[in-house]
Amino acid sequence: RDFPRSPTRRRLPEWFRRGLARGGQSVRTGELLARHQLHTVCREARCPNRNECFSRRVATFLILGDRCTRNCAFCNVTDHHGALPPPDPDEPARLAAAARELDLRHVVVTSVTRDDLPDGGATHFAAVITAVRATLPAAGIEVLIPDFRGDTAALQTVLAAGPDILNHNLETVPRLYPQVRFHADYQRSLDLLARADRLAPAVRTKSGIMVGLGETDDEVAAVLADLAAARVDIATIGQYLRPSLANHDVIRFVEPEAYRRYHAIGEELGLRVFAGPYVRSSYNAEAVAEGVVPG
Repeated sequence: RDFPRSPTRRRLPEWFRRGLARGGQSVRTGELLARHQLHTVCREARCPNRNECFSRRVATFLILGDRCTRNCAFCNVTDHHGALPPPDPDEPARLAAAARELDLRHVVVTSVTRDDLPDGGATHFAAVITAVRATLPAAGIEVLIPDFRGDTAALQTVLAAGPDILNHNLETVPRLYPQVRFHADYQRSLDLLARADRLAPAVRTKSGIMVGLGETDDEVAAVLADLAAARVDIATIGQYLRPSLANHDVIRFVEPEAYRRYHAIGEELGLRVFAGPYVRSSYNAEAVAEGVVPG
């Protein structure tokens, strides 16, 4: 695919750098997840917050395997070669057991995109929600879903299982979709979020974008307006970091003041916006759900 990439990574600006959390608990969290044979987006996508989150016994579960049927320019999850295995029927129970062992009060579950499955994996999402609800009835449940190719029945399957928050990321501005999300469609994703609000008004909706891929601040503001029009409740905005030299280049490092502007724009539109260099869609998800993280 034709998208910007260079043979070296851009250096992080000084204001972006931060110290690492102590590693002991982080290692133990990783061992627990391995024991339950679970994947996390934290590892598969090389999230820069992984050590911090693991050190707090927090992780974002990645279901339906570790290989994706799409190959987006920003993502480090392995794309598939050949046939993919069917959903693992034991995964929901293992995930719920791990969430209980981690003593999670807010469980975040995402997946690879599985366009090879008739329902895109929606039934498996529902099984995971049901298992977590039975094991940790007091915990919040947040699902970060793919677009299910716009299939309303698949979306209804997930919503019927009763998550507390349904998240679907727009990822970037419409102009950059041909470079960044080759197989996705901006309007389809936006319509999914609006449809979720209509089908299940009690379930909060959430979406996020990355900045630094070549978008302008005006385009970011336009995306926030689109999310507000779709009655999305929560929006996240964070700096894109290139996970490997094979991925889309970082075009700019967005300075902290810009995130404050994004926050103000979103708040004026009626969105709860959480924006900052290290913000990711599932980062501090429990605090974001409770509305206690500053913008």
